Amino acid sequence: MANSDLAAIEAVLHTYFDGLHEGDTEKLAASFHACSHLYSAEDGGLLDQPRATWFDRVRNRPAPSKAGLARHDQILFIDQSGPDTAIAKVACAIPPRFFTDYLSLLKTAEGWKIVSKIFRTEMREG
Repeated sequence: MANSDLAAIEAVLHTYFDGLHEGDTEKLAASFHACSHLYSAEDGGLLDQPRATWFDRVRNRPAPSKAGLARHDQILFIDQSGPDTAIAKVACAIPPRFFTDYLSLLKTAEGWKIVSKIFRTEMREG
C-alpha cells in the first residue's frame, strides 16, 4: 500500500468519525459515496439502508458531541488489495451503542470513498 493511499484512506475514516460524532452529514457525505449503503443483521433479517435514509436519521438525532458523549474511534485495520480497492475495520460509538464497522472503499475520481458499511451494534456502558 502506498503511503499516500494509506494517508488518504485514514483521512476518509477520520472524517467519517468526525461526522458521526458531530452529527455532520456534510462530513459524512465527504466520506461516503452517493450510492453507498449500510447493512446490518436485524432480527434474523438484513437491514439495507441507503445513504440518504441514514443521513435523515443522523439529522434527526442529537449529535453525540452536543450530548457530551465520549469518543471511542479506532481504526482496527486497513487492507488495500489494489490501487483502487480497500477495506477497513473500525470501532466507534454513540454510547451506549458501540459499533464495529467493516467499510469497503473505492478510489474514485473524487478520491477514496466508502461505498458500503456493514456494521454490528453492541449495547454497553460507555
